[in-house]
Amino acid sequence: MAVYIVFDVETPNRANDRMSAIGISAIKDNKIATNFFSLVDPEAHFDYFNTQLTGIDADKVKGAPNFAELWKKIEPVMSKGILVAHNAVFDMSVLRACLQDYGISWKPTAEYLCTVQIGRRILPDVKHNLNVMCSYYGIALNHHQADSDSRACAEILLRYMESGVDVSKYVKKYRLI
Repeated sequence: MAVYIVFDVETPNRANDRMSAIGISAIKDNKIATNFFSLVDPEAHFDYFNTQLTGIDADKVKGAPNFAELWKKIEPVMSKGILVAHNAVFDMSVLRACLQDYGISWKPTAEYLCTVQIGRRILPDVKHNLNVMCSYYGIALNHHQADSDSRACAEILLRYMESGVDVSKYVKKYRLI
């Protein structure tokens, strides 16, 4: 049975190449087994828009680990399964940029699932914004908070699997190098 590492990142600015927060929810044996959250010092400026959206600013991340420091803690978890995100190409691209910017070698590609792409195939008549999907499934959401978003995405993936969707058909590879 596959392990799914569902993650969500928040970014400090429109460059979308650094994290200001990450939430991770691991699915094992068809249930959420663990949750993790950390603020991240992006070592970059914060745009007003991103701060308004997430509530995260330079003061809030003061004392938080930078990505390289955090990676030492989360890499063992991120390596344990198939990565999953809602609009995964965004989160995967931020992860790739952080790995590259900090000179961290991980692996050339990572398997991933996107709950938006799966949803568009199995529920074509529904909008697939995270808040809309949470409303559709009755999932609690504090939107644009990485821990809430990752847990909500995990719940959506579980709903897909409970309804009989073989999510393994939707696994793709993302080039990290």
